[in-house]
Amino acid sequence: MQPRYERQAYDVSEKENNKQLVTIVTDPKYVVSIRLIMSKRKSREKHLAVGECVSQVQRVLRERFCHQKLPDKPVGLESQYKHLLELLRRTAVHGESNSVLIIGPRGSGKTMLLRCVLRELLELQEVKTNVLQVHLSGLLQTDDRIALREITRQLQLENVVGDKVFGSFAENLVFLLDALKKGDKSSSRPVFFILEEFDLFAHHKNQTLLYNLLDVSQSAQAPVAVVGLTCRLDVLELLEKRVKSRFSHRQIHLLSSLTFRQYRDAFGSELTLRDDFPDSEFSQEWNLGVSLLAVSRVSVSNPTLRAVDVLEASRMSSADSKSNILHGLSVLELCLIIAMKHLNDIYEGEPFNFQMVHNVRLTDDGRRTR
Repeated sequence: MQPRYERQAYDVSEKENNKQLVTIVTDPKYVVSIRLIMSKRKSREKHLAVGECVSQVQRVLRERFCHQKLPDKPVGLESQYKHLLELLRRTAVHGESNSVLIIGPRGSGKTMLLRCVLRELLELQEVKTNVLQVHLSGLLQTDDRIALREITRQLQLENVVGDKVFGSFAENLVFLLDALKKGDKSSSRPVFFILEEFDLFAHHKNQTLLYNLLDVSQSAQAPVAVVGLTCRLDVLELLEKRVKSRFSHRQIHLLSSLTFRQYRDAFGSELTLRDDFPDSEFSQEWNLGVSLLAVSRVSVSNPTLRAVDVLEASRMSSADSKSNILHGLSVLELCLIIAMKHLNDIYEGEPFNFQMVHNVRLTDDGRRTR
């Protein structure tokens, strides 16, 4: 005789659209099984500690603002994006050499624009496997010798160069580019030279690096694209005549065309927490407090934005960072800094010691007493 089962299903809380299906098996030989389908609203209710919420917010915003996660397309820079993409595509695909300057104030998105363009280019298989990139910074490569060593390292040609001795910078650079050729001249691998803080390279002795890079791009010895990033509008005035004559004079200016409302909406969108944030209650409270960029004031004791945070952020952003460094220094310390600046100009960035700084200060003091 087959065992008999009594099975019942209950539909509860229909008014709240919260359906819980309960299945009960009454046979003693079987374990009672109960399956509950919880409501969406209850499953989302997850409250974290304030400290953990702040840590999550910092992680999300750091990914957005520190360029660890690039946007799909730069906001408000559509024409500049299209222009730069076309220039670099002609170098990468067709072997056409180019040079261009990206000019804009700090924080305007110069590096972000370039990285978005490179990301789209590298999606092409022929570009990904063939194009080489060399990234230099005027803050790190303070003279042409250091810059050339860095170019050799990034092109992975240390073993090719070995102990060779070159008569000039130009010979060394041409040798590096020749080493990249896969056969005849037409099969040279395209190289993108990206120069951050381009204006600082103009202060190198005789501007040798800039001259040779631009000369290669103009003479079509190899498919080369020289991309300079700078915040100085007068950067061309810093170039020597021979360097300027080899530059293509292509400039991409990053001057925002957004209205204030568009600017506010764009920043609000970047600061707003998405629906997938772990704590929905904290997310709603945070989004209500988002009005301007004053996130640096957020902490565990102050987890949301207030009006005073906006005022403080505005004051800090308008302050001169270099002047703030000098605040609180004594007269003697200021004299030593002036002496160091004087020696740096005389020796053109070559190293000097404290004794030399002290001697300059004593000399200046002697002149004043006379």
